[in-house]
Amino acid sequence: MSSGDAYKRCLDSNHQWADKVAKEDPEFLNTQAKGQAPPILWLGCADSRVPETTILGCKPGDVFTHRNIANIINPTDISLLSIVQFAVFHLKVKHIVVCGHTSCGGVAGSLANSKLDILDIWLQPLRALREKYADELESMDASERGTFLAKKNVIAGVETLERIPTVIDAMRERGVTVHGLLYNLATGKLEEVEFDEDEKTANKRVTAFERK
Repeated sequence: MSSGDAYKRCLDSNHQWADKVAKEDPEFLNTQAKGQAPPILWLGCADSRVPETTILGCKPGDVFTHRNIANIINPTDISLLSIVQFAVFHLKVKHIVVCGHTSCGGVAGSLANSKLDILDIWLQPLRALREKYADELESMDASERGTFLAKKNVIAGVETLERIPTVIDAMRERGVTVHGLLYNLATGKLEEVEFDEDEKTANKRVTAFERK
C-alpha cells in the first residue's frame, strides 16, 4: 500500500469510527467537546508501535500524553515541562506514567556508536546511563542490554519527575503517584518497573528541589 493510500485509508477509518461512536454513545463526542479531565499523564516513546490509548484499552479523554524519542525525561525540555505543568496543575491528574518499551530504536542507538546527527544530542542522557552501567551491560547479550537500559531510562525519568517542584507539591498535597512501566512489544503487556528508594533518600530529594 502506498503512503497516499495509507493516508486516505486513515481518513476513511476516522469517519467510520466517528459514525460508530455517535451511534453507540450519542453523548460521548459532545461531552468530549466540552472539556477534559484525564486522570493519567502518560510520558512515553514516539514509537508508532506503542499508542498509549490503544494498549491501555482507554478512550479519548482518558489519558493526557507527551511522547518523544526514547521517552527521555529531560529537566531542561520546555515542551515536557509545559505538559507536566498543565497536566498536574490545571488538569489535576492523579497518576504520572513514564513508559519505555522493548526493542526501542533510541535505546539501540545509544548502545551503538554510530553517528546520529541531532539525535546524538538528544540521546545523551541514555548514553550517560550506558556509561554508568557499563559493567552490568558488558555481561549481557544484545536483547538483554536493550531491555536493561530501557528500564534504567524509565527509572531515571521517574527520578527526574520527582525533582520537579510542581510534581513534588502534587505528590505531597494530592497524593499524585509517579509510575514506571515497560511495554513488551512481543507480548503486548505492560510491566511495572520497580526501584527501591528509602524514606531518607526521598526526603533529601524533596528538601533539595521543593519550592515554598
